[in-house]
Amino acid sequence: MIVSVVSMPEGLVTRTDATEARERLATSAFLLVDVELPEEAAPDEELLAPQLGLDAGRYAWFGRKGEPVRAEYQGDRATFVVPMYLVDRVAHVHVLVTERYLVTAHRGQVEPLESLTSQLREERPADAVAVLFLMLQAALETFRRAAVAALLTVEDLEDEMFENRQAQQVYRLSQLRRRAALLHHSLLPYLQTMDEVITRRMLSSTFPEERQRLAREFQQGCRLVLQDIESLQDASRRAFASYTSLVSGEQNGVINRLAIVSTIFLPLSFLTGYFGMNFTYLTDELESGVVFWLLAVGLQVISLVGALYVLHRTNLWRRLRDEGWEDR
Repeated sequence: MIVSVVSMPEGLVTRTDATEARERLATSAFLLVDVELPEEAAPDEELLAPQLGLDAGRYAWFGRKGEPVRAEYQGDRATFVVPMYLVDRVAHVHVLVTERYLVTAHRGQVEPLESLTSQLREERPADAVAVLFLMLQAALETFRRAAVAALLTVEDLEDEMFENRQAQQVYRLSQLRRRAALLHHSLLPYLQTMDEVITRRMLSSTFPEERQRLAREFQQGCRLVLQDIESLQDASRRAFASYTSLVSGEQNGVINRLAIVSTIFLPLSFLTGYFGMNFTYLTDELESGVVFWLLAVGLQVISLVGALYVLHRTNLWRRLRDEGWEDR
């Protein structure tokens, strides 16, 4: 377990242990505490809340792996489980905030929290609640960046498909579509829960004007990020539809070529097969060379000319020629 204490408003970061963090939480007027837990929980792992001087019964879930998203306001404090997107997975940060301090706990390293520390030195937030909204905005930013990057990749793939369609493009589109589903599935329940809590708080006359402004900015950011994710979902569906259309177009071209071949050779095959049968009339009566040239050759020439006329009337030649020029 790695415990980092940030003294505010200076923004000084100190590595310490849970005992010292508990003492400073009890006495400091403005403090941030971040606890990095092992990614895999040990079978005999102690509860984190009592180690930090928090109510063990009330916050037994704090730092526990697998906790769902939550947002609860409890009088003088609030608790959250905030999702953050990290490259290829979603991490959940447990947050406890009061007027004096903000405590976060998470499994493994979470880079957005580390960059938030440097941001605090520049922003100089007034209290722990202001720091909370900065952290919530940083969490939203991880989803926004992932959605925008994936959206640009989908658009590039769609352009590549029209230039040179390849089977591996479907696999990449499937991965991006799954990423869009992961982003949406991870963020939507959290945003709905947060919106309910913030709306109730904004109806209270005791909610300060400055915090109302921060809450409105956060809600606006939530809507924008959700729109980006939905745009990614729409783009991935459109790219799949484009790929399907390209495949259908190529299949139509193959079917047209088969139709041309069938139109030409099916009558010829029929005549060849018919005159190749050993009927008595064919073997006994049709013996002269003139009859042979008229029936065996003449009928095939007539069939070939008729097939070419049919192809000309149906514009299949022209259609295939136009498709060939488009492919070039």
